[in-house]
Amino acid sequence: MKDKAVHILQEYFGYSEFRAGQERIIDEILSGNDVVGIMPTGAGKSLCFQVPALALEGTAIVISPLISLMKDQVDTLNEMGIKAAFINSSLNLQEFRNITLKAKNGEYKLLYIAPERLETESFWELLSQMNISIIAVDEAHCISEWGHDFRPSYTKIADMIAKLPKRPAVAALTATATTQVKQDIVRLLRLQKPYILITGFDRENLYFEVDKPTNKFDFLLQYMKKNSTNSGIVYCSTRKTVDTVCKKLNEHGITASRYHAGLSDEERIASQEAFIFDKVQVIVATNAFGMGIDKSNIRYVIHYNMPKTMENYYQEAGRAGRDGESAECLLFYSAADVITNRLLIENGSSNVDKTNEYKKLQEMVDYCNTDGCLRKYILSYFGEDNFPKGCDHCGNCVGNLERTDITIEAQKILSCIKRTGERFGSGIITDVLRGSGSEKLKTMGFDKLPTFGLMKEYAKETIKEIIAYFIAENFIDVRGDKYPILALNAKAYGLLKGEDKLYIKRIIAKEEKKAKKAVHMKKCLLYQGWGSLNLKSMGIGSLK
Repeated sequence: MKDKAVHILQEYFGYSEFRAGQERIIDEILSGNDVVGIMPTGAGKSLCFQVPALALEGTAIVISPLISLMKDQVDTLNEMGIKAAFINSSLNLQEFRNITLKAKNGEYKLLYIAPERLETESFWELLSQMNISIIAVDEAHCISEWGHDFRPSYTKIADMIAKLPKRPAVAALTATATTQVKQDIVRLLRLQKPYILITGFDRENLYFEVDKPTNKFDFLLQYMKKNSTNSGIVYCSTRKTVDTVCKKLNEHGITASRYHAGLSDEERIASQEAFIFDKVQVIVATNAFGMGIDKSNIRYVIHYNMPKTMENYYQEAGRAGRDGESAECLLFYSAADVITNRLLIENGSSNVDKTNEYKKLQEMVDYCNTDGCLRKYILSYFGEDNFPKGCDHCGNCVGNLERTDITIEAQKILSCIKRTGERFGSGIITDVLRGSGSEKLKTMGFDKLPTFGLMKEYAKETIKEIIAYFIAENFIDVRGDKYPILALNAKAYGLLKGEDKLYIKRIIAKEEKKAKKAVHMKKCLLYQGWGSLNLKSMGIGSLK
């Protein structure tokens, strides 16, 4: 059977050998065993079920969450001479009947279905009449409420499998899954002693960087002009932002198309094809675009706005460099992104655990504010804690980074949080430190605190950036969801008591590093207004 799999790989797909992890997963499936494959974007997850589907008798059922993903894969398979079809809401009644009849007659090697089909008894009846070789659950993280892109219909999969006359091997595949999500996949799909393969989340060819430009569009336009021969994706958090950015890029001579759920099917398809076939340089999109898109030469992915979760970010960023060549993943961060994402969470489905959503958002904010290795942060999030201290291939590791002593600033901020009772968010703390004359502060008596006005020479955003850094580096805890408040943790008291010193990296404009990357932008200062640190006595006094 192994030789047959290799023959199929060569004959139909044109590869001489399997990539890391593929062969072992395929062997397990062909042996009749359940598998969980967690493999990064571009690792070739589709082959892990397509090859067994061709090697085994019967039809492989592939459960997939996106219509565009199904269409792309089915079209490609049919072009290879492999009989495949899909059933989803895009079919008219006659098309549905024709495909259903052929499926009953065993004319397909692969049948892709939307998970919502599993909510109808008539579809379960169809499956019970078919000779099913394997069940492949693509984007398996969608089954977990702790993952991103949760799809309630995925929870019906286990019941469907249990009703089949003969249980086939089940393959659950995804690119991003934390330990919790992995456990949910096994439990909710009721997998039987599955072989679990995690090939590692690191994409060595990807360069990661977080930028905090004063003007996002100007920063984006400058980047686009420097990369005019490269193809890329720009992700935005809202449809309105997609429309605005796409229009402005075209007005400045950058060929761009747009993609979001508010467009007609025809426009989305046209935009996607224009991008795939290099008729436009860039596609500007919401997270509705990209899953399963087979375009290998994407040289950059830019997040114009910060995503809500690390899972979303890494999956979307991972669409760059699928050909293994060097590619860049830039994230533009601003405090406004946090507000937008909080509103999206608050106005989202009531069926979602919003406490978990806020927690994931904070982890994303921490990523944007850490001065540690960005790659290490990502890998640690997904459970890979053995990565070296630095990667020498991210915005925080590459370049001329100065370390500035901000112990005094830290003591001012932490003291203010303590003296206000650890009951407020960064907005109130910032106003107290800057000596705001608001009636609210006077009513609470905060204008009488020793910390009132201690950082009046700092811009409001500078203080908030420092606070965000303290949160990212675990000096401050964030409590509460919709209205988070700040509280000191044990790590903070060493600073307050003068036992520890705190140094932070201040990112300065750096020269091009041609040996390390082909294109790289000079950064503006991460924190503005830090040029002259106030080292005078703070009058903190003793803290009870």
